[in-house]
Amino acid sequence: MTVLPTEMRSPPQDLAPPAHVGIIMDGNGRWAQAHRLPRRVGHSRGVDVVRGVTKAATELGIQYLTLYTFSSENWLRPADEVSDLMGLLRQFVRRDLEELHRNNVHIRVIGARTGLAPDIAQCVEEAERRTRDNTGLKLILAFNYGGRDEILGAVRGIAEAAAAGRLDPVNVDKAVFESHLYTAGVPDPDLIIRTSGEQRLSNFLIWQAAYAELVFVDTLWPDFTKAHLAHAIAEYHRRERRFGARLAPERP
Repeated sequence: MTVLPTEMRSPPQDLAPPAHVGIIMDGNGRWAQAHRLPRRVGHSRGVDVVRGVTKAATELGIQYLTLYTFSSENWLRPADEVSDLMGLLRQFVRRDLEELHRNNVHIRVIGARTGLAPDIAQCVEEAERRTRDNTGLKLILAFNYGGRDEILGAVRGIAEAAAAGRLDPVNVDKAVFESHLYTAGVPDPDLIIRTSGEQRLSNFLIWQAAYAELVFVDTLWPDFTKAHLAHAIAEYHRRERRFGARLAPERP
């Protein structure tokens, strides 16, 4: 049973939720170790939590939810663990895709597609194809994703367009650059949550997170609940968001 901290609270009802929340889902392995279970059980439990958090995001009024599901560095893990993670992706598509579709969830997968096993690429394409016309929560799965690789890919795309004469380098601005990112058309995250107590972004949405509010929670991902998400949103509302500007003092 998860014991929630006494200071956990729900966001005030009169405040709009953050439009875009990103989550670094960390702690599956430590959860399994703490329960004396194989790591694959921790990862499986983590997938179950994705289902609940996706539902919670809809209920809390979040429009975009980006989950860091598999980084480009995760391929360096032991082969059996990578195989387990790929199996969970297949299971997710078989078991949960239809329910997400019925709930009007729109799935988008960001990350490198080259080099993926054909059946994994097919899973990704099927998830996007099946839900592409849905108008509810935008669920963005960062899979085989790395923020630095994303930025380098954008730079290459711009350089190729300039070399081919399709783009004048003088016209390269923030909007042009962002149009070459995986997240083109998606607003920057307002809030990024990382579970397990670690306090770093680990190559997640490096460009997009420039002005995101960062909330780090000690809870391991398999124990993360709607209450934890609501608590993070409440913390978000306690922050003063200035985006580099200085707020004018209130008049007496």
